[in-house]
Amino acid sequence: MFRGQRSQQQAGFTLVELVTVIIIIAILAVVVFPRFMNTSNFSSYTLRDEFISELRKAQLLALNNQDRCFRVQVTSLSYQLHHMPLGCTGSAFRSEQVQSLDAGAFLRLTATASDSFNVDFDNFGRSSLGCAGDCISVIAEETLSIAIESEGYIHAN
Repeated sequence: MFRGQRSQQQAGFTLVELVTVIIIIAILAVVVFPRFMNTSNFSSYTLRDEFISELRKAQLLALNNQDRCFRVQVTSLSYQLHHMPLGCTGSAFRSEQVQSLDAGAFLRLTATASDSFNVDFDNFGRSSLGCAGDCISVIAEETLSIAIESEGYIHAN
């Protein structure tokens, strides 16, 4: 036998092969596998964050426009921001685009368990709901809540 030849075949993987397989598994774990997971929880969080943004927008508009009231009108299928006369009486000066809710998702007023309600903001940024803490439930695959504090702070809870 020559000195350079091996007497046996070696079994196993080389370090390069092992590292390559680990990299491929890592790429699959980051890119492919999340696409097979349930995305409905994502929609619950997205709806909650979008609605909080709409409430905060109405609140800021109310703080900056002392001669108007701003109302977020919620129905079982959508929500919409309305620019109203002071006191939120009468018809709207202007209504912004209707934001449709995804099928199976809805917003519910916690105190009355109603799917249709209005949230008015006065010129101090306080809501008409008069609640402190969890006021609105966002219901889709997962139930999340939105809190409106008595001093006007709106946040996810």
